[in-house]
Amino acid sequence: MGRTGQMALIKRITVGGAAEGWDARLILEEIGRTSGPVIHIARDDKRLAAMEAAVRFFAPEMPVVVFPAWDCLPYDRVSPNADISAARMAALAGLTHGMPPQFVLLTTVSGAMQRVPARSVLREAAFTARVGDRLDEAALRQFLVRMGFSQSPTVMEPGDYAVRGGIIDIYPPGEGGPVRLDLFGDTLDGARRFDVGTQRTTEKLSVVELAPVSEVILDEAGITRFRQNYRIEFGAAGTDDPLYEAVSAGRKHAGMEHWLPFFHERMETLFDYLPGASVTEDFQAEAARLSRWEGIEDQYETRKIAMGQKGRLDTVYKPVPPDLLYLDDAGWTQAIGARRLMQFHPLAQASGPHTIDAGARIGRNFAPERQAETLSLFGALAAHVKARMAKGPVVIASWSAGARERLDGLLEDEGLIGSVLVSDFRGLGKLGLHLAVWPLEEGFETDTLTVISEQDVLGDRLIRQPKRKKRAENFLSEAQSLTPGDLVVHVDHGVGRYLGMEVIRAMGTAHECLSLEYAESSKLYLPVENIELLSRFGHEEGLLDKLGGGAWQAKKARLKERIREMADRLIRIAAERALRTAPVMEVEHHSWEAFCARFPYMETDDQLRAIEEVLGDLDSGHPMDRLICGDVGFGKTEVAMRAAFIAAMAGAQVAVIAPTTLLARQHYRSFAERFRGFPVNVRPLSRFVSAKEAAQTREGIADGTVDIVVGTHALLAKAVKFKRLGLLIIDEEQHFGVGHKERLKELRTDIHVLTLTATPIPRTLQMSLSGVRDLSVISTPPVDRLAIRTYVSEFDTVTIREALLRERFRGGQSFMVVPRIADLPEIEDFLTREIPEVNYIVAHGQLAAGDLDERMNAFYDGKYDVLLATTIVESGLDIPTANTMVIHRADMFGLAQLYQIRGRVGRSKTRAYAYLTTKPRAKLTVAAEKRLKVLGSLDSLGAGFQLASQDLDIRGAGNLLGDEQSGQMRDVGYELYQSMLEEAIAKIRSGDLEGLTETDGQWAPSINLGVSVLIPEDYVPDLDVRLGLYRRLSNLHTKVELEGFAAELIDRFGPLPREVNTLLLIVRIKEKCKLAGISRLDGGPKGATIQFHGDKFASPAGLVEFISDEKGMAKIKDNKIVVRRDWVSDADKIKGAYAIARDLAVKAAPPKPAKAGKK
Repeated sequence: MGRTGQMALIKRITVGGAAEGWDARLILEEIGRTSGPVIHIARDDKRLAAMEAAVRFFAPEMPVVVFPAWDCLPYDRVSPNADISAARMAALAGLTHGMPPQFVLLTTVSGAMQRVPARSVLREAAFTARVGDRLDEAALRQFLVRMGFSQSPTVMEPGDYAVRGGIIDIYPPGEGGPVRLDLFGDTLDGARRFDVGTQRTTEKLSVVELAPVSEVILDEAGITRFRQNYRIEFGAAGTDDPLYEAVSAGRKHAGMEHWLPFFHERMETLFDYLPGASVTEDFQAEAARLSRWEGIEDQYETRKIAMGQKGRLDTVYKPVPPDLLYLDDAGWTQAIGARRLMQFHPLAQASGPHTIDAGARIGRNFAPERQAETLSLFGALAAHVKARMAKGPVVIASWSAGARERLDGLLEDEGLIGSVLVSDFRGLGKLGLHLAVWPLEEGFETDTLTVISEQDVLGDRLIRQPKRKKRAENFLSEAQSLTPGDLVVHVDHGVGRYLGMEVIRAMGTAHECLSLEYAESSKLYLPVENIELLSRFGHEEGLLDKLGGGAWQAKKARLKERIREMADRLIRIAAERALRTAPVMEVEHHSWEAFCARFPYMETDDQLRAIEEVLGDLDSGHPMDRLICGDVGFGKTEVAMRAAFIAAMAGAQVAVIAPTTLLARQHYRSFAERFRGFPVNVRPLSRFVSAKEAAQTREGIADGTVDIVVGTHALLAKAVKFKRLGLLIIDEEQHFGVGHKERLKELRTDIHVLTLTATPIPRTLQMSLSGVRDLSVISTPPVDRLAIRTYVSEFDTVTIREALLRERFRGGQSFMVVPRIADLPEIEDFLTREIPEVNYIVAHGQLAAGDLDERMNAFYDGKYDVLLATTIVESGLDIPTANTMVIHRADMFGLAQLYQIRGRVGRSKTRAYAYLTTKPRAKLTVAAEKRLKVLGSLDSLGAGFQLASQDLDIRGAGNLLGDEQSGQMRDVGYELYQSMLEEAIAKIRSGDLEGLTETDGQWAPSINLGVSVLIPEDYVPDLDVRLGLYRRLSNLHTKVELEGFAAELIDRFGPLPREVNTLLLIVRIKEKCKLAGISRLDGGPKGATIQFHGDKFASPAGLVEFISDEKGMAKIKDNKIVVRRDWVSDADKIKGAYAIARDLAVKAAPPKPAKAGKK
């Protein structure tokens, strides 16, 4: 044991043969040796995540504390992401308040280099409350503000808090989720966790502990200290210093964390929190640390220079001296002090003093077999596994459970049977093959253990484990609320402008109404319970209709006729198609699995469903005609590739047609890459192919030697003759001209056709169209390769220069997007003046098509660093090398647009950055601010689809059927159009065509019982939340749904006030009235009068029955029914009205069940 004794004395050790993955094992050994914690310093956040996964694999029971670094640049204008600040503070609080004796503290080079608040600060900065104890609400509020929490109407993010009467919601940092405190007077009556998505309680708590969310603590002492230090460092602050003004007033300011040392008496390092703990470092961590320090100094100098310049575009920035916030080389050495430091190195090192060998070597990589056409990749893998199994256990680490299953199948085909699925290292036997889920970059081998990573075999995997997603719908249901000034469409009165909510008092009761303005400034008040009669118009501008004018009804009637014809045509097409036949295509299992395994992502559920549907179509013997909708980057191409694979392996030719040469090149590149190693010949055909090659390709198509051809509409030329075309794949069909569309129609008589489109089709419309045209919608995004870091800040020369240069030195490209063509010259000037190092190219929609194509292709080929463009970048570009996006004046874009544009980056393994910049010193509109906030927080995105259908202007449904309806959609607004079309199709399919023109389901009963109906302001103070609740309420129908809604209200806002109870009951009465066809029900102390919709009752016999049942209490009087009753209290009125509506609903039903089923 001499060696270990010797090692204990040596403080600096180089550990060779510490392959990535095995190093986790070495950290655990070090913990066992010192029986204390170990600090591991990773190169960057990607390595940190990998290390965490590896420790979890080797020792799932070992506690791991992660201390992440800020995700912004040194001297930035933006604050670090709230989740990150919160995680940092939670880690520090944990270290101060006690931890188990053994654990791993994981951090990165940047995280360890930065000074942190002292331990004494964190000891004082905790707040604990027990259920049943007294709680000082004012003190709690002060604590929250001081600790960096911000108040918001609904708690959504870590660091939010909301106060509603006796209920306080707080979202503390850390894993637990938000908590809700119930106060009774000044006693804490109850505490419980709740789910952000539903805002409903998930568990009860007996004690609540809060840690700060931010490293900056804005208490009196901190503010005074900041002001003194700032003045000492920079002299008296001028008037034009927003940071100084904000902090002096005790407000949070974006990016104020970069002045952290000014707020604290003294700063400490992370090492001070764990005195004496051993430190281990990733390979090249030292180099990363030194270059990081250079970067910090460089940024500081740049800021100093910028401070002295006159005539800047941006506000003043006075940087803190670097050694106050960061550790320089000397500071680092001092901080590590006499600790034991182990530096890992993946390769074996020359033996010498202070060097030991951990015995692991980097594993075998199967890239040569992957590229070669002749060798079997999985055969080689199986042979390698068999050879290594003689020495000890073999583990194959997959990135996801699905991939693990597929590999298992492929290895079984190669004769490796009896593999064991394990969840961690403890499950390993002495021998044999084990399959684990462990995202490992590359495999390694030791004397006894072999680990093969899925990447060694299949090439880069681009999967991260999905995090708990923020439910996009919730953001949207709140963001959906109307803002005063929006144009809305009322089913009976047409387009008006929403002015706001007003409480109308009539006959002594209060009623909340939406106030709408129509032409000639006439007003209409719509009671909140009938909010479903409104839909958004979908445009910012439009003409208001006249109240009571006939024009709107005429417009609606015309449209109905059109919709009916259209729906009819759709149904006919579907019927004709069912009569034709096409060859059945099936695929051999093993080659299919091998082809699928090459897909570097994890298939999403929607994607798998779409693939299954396509397989079913190819197999059915009828020609496929399927439309696949999905946002860009949602994996439509993969579906197309798999279809092409089946067709080509079945001996048919496949044609892939894209609207632009750029898209055609992209598709060709990805198809050629995927089909390498399979006996399939893929050729391109477009303007970018030389004449000689083009001629050869055409020949190959004619004599059948080319299996798959990818091209632009050049493929539709008369000269191209296919020998045995079996599958046609059309990308973005809506971009083809009329002539091409006709030619496509000729081609597609009895072959399979697969059309891809990125125009999202709203869910509802898609439901009604299924069966008319086969539709697969892919609406879940792939688990992002790496979430896009999104920064929202004002335009800042230094930051943007940094961002563009960083991308250039990284060997990548950047996009710069402006809202209008008029903004291009200003930014061109900025680029030439401030960043002469980068060369840029300009693209916008007014260039000639050919010219635009040339420019885009040049950028795609990497000839320029920056593409300066208007919003045309949102359509379909996929440039994996472009990973930085600067959006100028982001407040001028719509949400879906921003989301689409931002989705152009982050399509490879490199971290992508998106900067949404706004105009310096300019106030944003409330809506714009909300949009940017939502986008900044939706970094893991499933929202694309919902957003798109949110902001979906008129494009969406238009492309399904042709061009004619966009004009009419313009007239009535998008949502209304959509619901009319749905209804028409549903009616035609149930054979109920004639009913269409007379009755429609778009009306709502109006109910007046003289009782107060509203959600009081003191119950739900925030207007948008209130409007959102009204909108949701109008979509609830059954008793169960209403009960659930009531339970949620009690949970979120406290016990229900009487008015809200009444509101819920009125909604139930309305439901019954709708079934009975009652359009108006007026109630008073003496009874009710009832009027029917269109003055008709569905079953006259039923009505006669009802009146005779009432035994003289009911009679008919000029088309109304009068029912006499004695109703003393409001409760009687509500119960009575419900009973009458219910009885009539029952009577209306019998004769024609079809009608009753259709609500």
